[in-house]
Amino acid sequence: MRDSIEKAVGRYIAGKYHSAVEVGFGGKTVAAEIVQAAGIPILCTDVHAYADGPVPAVVDDCVEPTLSFYQADVIYAIRPGTEIVPALIDLAKNVGADLIVYHLGFELYENGGERIITEGVMLHRYVRAHHV
Repeated sequence: MRDSIEKAVGRYIAGKYHSAVEVGFGGKTVAAEIVQAAGIPILCTDVHAYADGPVPAVVDDCVEPTLSFYQADVIYAIRPGTEIVPALIDLAKNVGADLIVYHLGFELYENGGERIITEGVMLHRYVRAHHV
């Protein structure tokens, strides 16, 4: 089923949080559009610029972030490289946000964080700043 992972992530975020930032969206806004349609403020970030889309987006590097972009209940990433996860963990801790990651295949960072299964999709919460 096309985009089923992104849809599951979007529905999970929309059902649990009041504001969100998707990091490294790669121009793909499936999850973010679901969050936005639920009336939840969302911002997408990536190190590359993409054509204007249906969801607000900015160019930013999570390794050297502009912290004001990440003031949200949750920061999430879909299929980030594992080398980026430590920077995402630091970022989430710095701004007091949860960090949710969907990994490609069986990739994990360290112990994989708290595992969450939603709609058959395994998510990993590496930072828990909110009780959801």
